[in-house]
Amino acid sequence: MRRELSSWYSPALQKEMPIAVYGHYGFALLLIPTAAADYLEYERFQLLDAIAPFIESGKVKVFSIDSINRESWMNDYMDPRHKSIRHQQWNDYVFNEVIPFIRMNTSVDTAIIASGASFGALHSANLFFKRPDLLNGCIAMSGVYDLTEYTKGYFDEDVYYNSPAHYLPNLTDHGVLEQIRSSHHIHLLSGSGAHEDPDAARRMADVLYNKGIWYELDIWGADMTHDWPTWRKMLPHYLGTRF
Repeated sequence: MRRELSSWYSPALQKEMPIAVYGHYGFALLLIPTAAADYLEYERFQLLDAIAPFIESGKVKVFSIDSINRESWMNDYMDPRHKSIRHQQWNDYVFNEVIPFIRMNTSVDTAIIASGASFGALHSANLFFKRPDLLNGCIAMSGVYDLTEYTKGYFDEDVYYNSPAHYLPNLTDHGVLEQIRSSHHIHLLSGSGAHEDPDAARRMADVLYNKGIWYELDIWGADMTHDWPTWRKMLPHYLGTRF
């Protein structure tokens, strides 16, 4: 499998930000790590091995980036307002730096699907819902879509606008809604086993249904726990059957 590591100094985040690229052709899969993890997490936990056939066949090209959760919501020593600001800076990094990088390494017409597990699921869904002009859909695995699950009670405007469970029900911009509705790749996946929260996916699905947005809700069984074996089954299944 072709694998390239790169990085650049991010103006939005004021730090060096790495990215791993796997494959040579296909639609772009933007992977967002879980919790406090980094851009090589999906490789370390063999998820890249699980989807290798799709990468090597040219079906998908993977771009795996860092989160800055350790500098925002996962940092217990940081002022909550500063966490919120840092989260918004990370969004700016994705929209204004990562997406152009993906375009430069694919084409202006290549579809970009965001994906992640756990906290990465929230990020991937949020990124798509905020900018459906830049992203074409999401595969969100084992996520919650209410950012206050991570903010420990803190709530401000930036939290609201990065919490799909809060802002999507009130979204009235017809142009944005139509761009979201045009996607046929909003996939909300969850197991039903230990530490999973399938009701979070169901609640998000209800929000989408009420806005007239197509989605796919897929709740897997009680043997599917909030852990890597689940995600190593989910993602290749969806790449193989939905794309």
